[in-house]
Amino acid sequence: MSKAQLTRTGILRMALGGGGGGGGGDPLLPAEGGGGRPAPFLLRALRIAVVVCLYWFTSIAMVFLNKYLLDSPSLRLDAPLFVTFFQCALTAALCLGLSLGAACGPPCPGLPALRLDPKVSRSVLPLSAVFIGMVTSNNLCLKHVGVAFYNVGRSLTTVFNVLLSYLLLKQTTSLYALLACGVIIGGFWLGVDQEGAEGTLSWTGIFFGISASLCVSLNAIYTKKVLPVVDGSIWRLTFYNNVNACVLFFPLMMLLGEFRTLYHFDKLGSPSFWGMMTLGGVFGFAIGYVTGLQIKFTSPLTHNVSGTAKACAQTVLAVIYFEETKSFLWWTSNLMVLGGSFAYTWVKGLEMRKVQEEPNVKSSERNETGV
Repeated sequence: MSKAQLTRTGILRMALGGGGGGGGGDPLLPAEGGGGRPAPFLLRALRIAVVVCLYWFTSIAMVFLNKYLLDSPSLRLDAPLFVTFFQCALTAALCLGLSLGAACGPPCPGLPALRLDPKVSRSVLPLSAVFIGMVTSNNLCLKHVGVAFYNVGRSLTTVFNVLLSYLLLKQTTSLYALLACGVIIGGFWLGVDQEGAEGTLSWTGIFFGISASLCVSLNAIYTKKVLPVVDGSIWRLTFYNNVNACVLFFPLMMLLGEFRTLYHFDKLGSPSFWGMMTLGGVFGFAIGYVTGLQIKFTSPLTHNVSGTAKACAQTVLAVIYFEETKSFLWWTSNLMVLGGSFAYTWVKGLEMRKVQEEPNVKSSERNETGV
């Protein structure tokens, strides 16, 4: 999502893109085609363009807004867990609000009814622990590195996907896909080297970037295991995940002294501060929805390509906005990460297409033999 980016998108993106189990259809997404004739080409192209632009805007705006909340010199709020906790709480509240609205009729009559079942909550708890690691590491990485380097700092998700697929699922990876991973690793280390050369390297940010990459990969694996517990409903899983996260964040915030930080925070009563916090939570919730829209109206492969292009645009915008000057090798590291990610996506897409075509070829050969 960016392949494995940002925020709660790991759950929604994996499940919506992976076609997970029965009952996993998204009730918020409009039905494609409506069972009638396909829409005219111009209308379909326009719809795709709008959806892609919406995804780009939501994702980029969320990253810049979170950077402001986490590391703004004017805000001076050193409470990253509280920011993450608030976004999780708002996401759970929005899920519940949409469910209650659906119970009263349109506009979302297909949304599942949400109620908190302690037994289901306990079953989702292992995923929630990974989820907390994912969103917290993402935000801590963003806090300690610049927006321009954020994509490179957490670019090893694809590499961890390959590694964990082999270690946990015993799935092998093709040579071309491994070569693409090698390019990503090379780009990552070159980026770290260039950040160090420019004096802007944060090893804390690098640590949390690697942790975020690992947690995004684990999150996808655990999501597949837990989805049957919630009848394949992504929205129900999102609700339970964020409710569990809110409960688990409390002892962590107490342990790190964030309640004391909030007590002395001079903008705690500021409406503008809470407006920005609420806007960040809304964007965090919306990114899962627009991700699903983009996958629905294009394809998982096109979504990943769009995410790679979005990461490139985000990097350029960050360099311009923060008036940074980067070396040629720094830009080369970004191009290596983006190019390796694109190549991996392309190779896996070709492999999936080949697997899908093989049964048809074998069936055709059997028919010819029979004749």
